[in-house]
Amino acid sequence: MFVNSIADGAADLAAAWKRRQLAIYLAWSETVARYRRSTLGPIWLVLGTAVGVVGMGFIWSILLQQDMESFIPSITVGLVVWQFISGVVTESPGMFVKNATMLVNIRMPVYLITLQAFGRHLINLAHNLVVVLAVFIIFPQYNSWTSLLALPGLLIVSINLVAIMQLVGILGARFRDLEPLILAFFPILFFLSPVIYRPGQLGAAEAIMTFNPIAHYIRVIRDPMLGVVPSLGSYAIVLALTAVTVLLSLWMTGSRAYRLPYWM
Repeated sequence: MFVNSIADGAADLAAAWKRRQLAIYLAWSETVARYRRSTLGPIWLVLGTAVGVVGMGFIWSILLQQDMESFIPSITVGLVVWQFISGVVTESPGMFVKNATMLVNIRMPVYLITLQAFGRHLINLAHNLVVVLAVFIIFPQYNSWTSLLALPGLLIVSINLVAIMQLVGILGARFRDLEPLILAFFPILFFLSPVIYRPGQLGAAEAIMTFNPIAHYIRVIRDPMLGVVPSLGSYAIVLALTAVTVLLSLWMTGSRAYRLPYWM
């Protein structure tokens, strides 16, 4: 039964992947519609991130007594990655509920809605990378070939996040309390994740970060951009989490996705 459900979930994912151009088009159209009557359009997203980086970088570098040349690049990448991860996870519980009309009236792969929603967050990430590029132009001492290791890290994290979106989305459609629960929990998780600080600054308490998956997601993307090769432990944890979430999302899709129209 478990294997059959995974096979059905994999078939749904394969069908959605064949229609990925439609998901990309819908994600782009939704992004354009969001800024249609705005003068600056998506530049507001870039400006918001830039203001956050400058403000938090200045204030927290003073509070933590850190050199701005090393602190601002670190907090910039950390904040952009955090916005990417938190945006994906916090949207997940209500994702299928918001697309109830499509689920009820159109026969389509369930993963297609997930790919569309994730594509929109990738577009937002691409906009925010403009801020990252600007910071690394101002502080060029971190520019090295090691930065290329951030690409496989981003790929692994992205696969993980797609699986999480699918899994949490189905659970959120069935249990509507999941969305406010995640929204209430994530602000706390921000301070438990190495966004503002680096794990090495925690001293003996650094071991706590081992149990925070987001810490490892941030590490495999941010560390290479700062000229540091991520530890094998972080890669192992991220890969293990990816394998688990992918299997669970495929199983959940194959065994429960057909009930989504009845839960709307």
